[in-house]
Amino acid sequence: MAARLWDIRCELVEGIVNLDIEKLRAETPGISEGIHLLASGSALMPQPVIDAVINHTKLEARLGGYEAQAQMAGMLENVYDVVAAHLGSDRREIALTENATVAWCQAFYALPFKPGTRILTCEAEYAANYVAFLQRAKKDDLDIDVVPSDASGAVDLEALETMIDDRVGLIAMTWIPTNGGLVNPAAEVGRIAKKHNVTYLLDACQAVGQMPVDVGAIGCDFLSATGRKFLRGPRGSGFLYVARKWLETLEPVMIDHFAAPWVAKDKYQLRDDARRFETWENSYALRAGLGAAVEYAAALGLAAIQNRVWKLASTCRDMLKQLPGAKIRDIGAQQCAIVSFTIDGLEPRETVAVLRQQGIAIGASDPSSTRLDAEARKLPVVMRVAPHYYNTEHDLEQFIQAVRRLL
Repeated sequence: MAARLWDIRCELVEGIVNLDIEKLRAETPGISEGIHLLASGSALMPQPVIDAVINHTKLEARLGGYEAQAQMAGMLENVYDVVAAHLGSDRREIALTENATVAWCQAFYALPFKPGTRILTCEAEYAANYVAFLQRAKKDDLDIDVVPSDASGAVDLEALETMIDDRVGLIAMTWIPTNGGLVNPAAEVGRIAKKHNVTYLLDACQAVGQMPVDVGAIGCDFLSATGRKFLRGPRGSGFLYVARKWLETLEPVMIDHFAAPWVAKDKYQLRDDARRFETWENSYALRAGLGAAVEYAAALGLAAIQNRVWKLASTCRDMLKQLPGAKIRDIGAQQCAIVSFTIDGLEPRETVAVLRQQGIAIGASDPSSTRLDAEARKLPVVMRVAPHYYNTEHDLEQFIQAVRRLL
């Protein structure tokens, strides 16, 4: 479908997909405003995504919200199909949500745990997830056990397997943490979870849009993601994958008459698909934008995107290493498109603010975002650069020059 909406922006040369970077930059209005190197926060939207959001909003203004929804029902329903195709799942296994945190929490809080159940997670787990562990541990008498990292910094697979016993009710892990460049072995964790029949919840917030995602190959029961990061969708959009087997038994903590129609005076009936994790009211303009973003990425090919953004990140690391006092804070045998670093004498938040005034967008990440990993590695606040495929080596050179002037 994406090819019918806009031209495919890549060509196949000797088996290697080459992206037409100039065309992609031309379709990214934000390029004209400066150098944006923070796809890990909220990437620049391409024009088709912007158009989808604005056009649906205009249609609501002209016809009314209900009428616009009715007129665009086919397009809005297709969002489930394109997200499912993106993940290698069935449309019945997809719920559309306001963001990745809502998606993750919908799955996590619905899972029934007996007192004494153990949750296994990783050292680089994200703060939003870990505070939810702490809350349920307090309320439901659960235990949180952290799987140690291997020598590279990724979750130690041997340690994970040895930690599993009859009390383990969940493996919950972040695939790509918010900082540190790490790519955890999601599929290998999935094979261990399946072998021991343990539920597996995967936070793919930073992975979706950056690399291919196949829930069948990963073997997860649940996967949460956002639209605003590497997928280049609008803020306020996300989705949840729920493996079909869970649709037979799992009831959300919160329901309304969309998730569970009121079928008799004293009875409700849960929907038979993942939309039981949705509510009736939603931003359909943002859903239109999310669908356009997924189609845009699919037209380019996730393997091509991964190849491009990981190479840019690697180049950025090499450039940073040439700066006096620079320390790359990334870990992992595989390193993604998120580059974390510090520079002696530069306070990260102040540096981010100064660069923003110069039209260069990077980010800062506080140790509390990944507290376990940060404390284990004694990390301070780090700066974070996350190039996307619309960035160029010239963008990186200008960023490095701007930082050098601050030293």
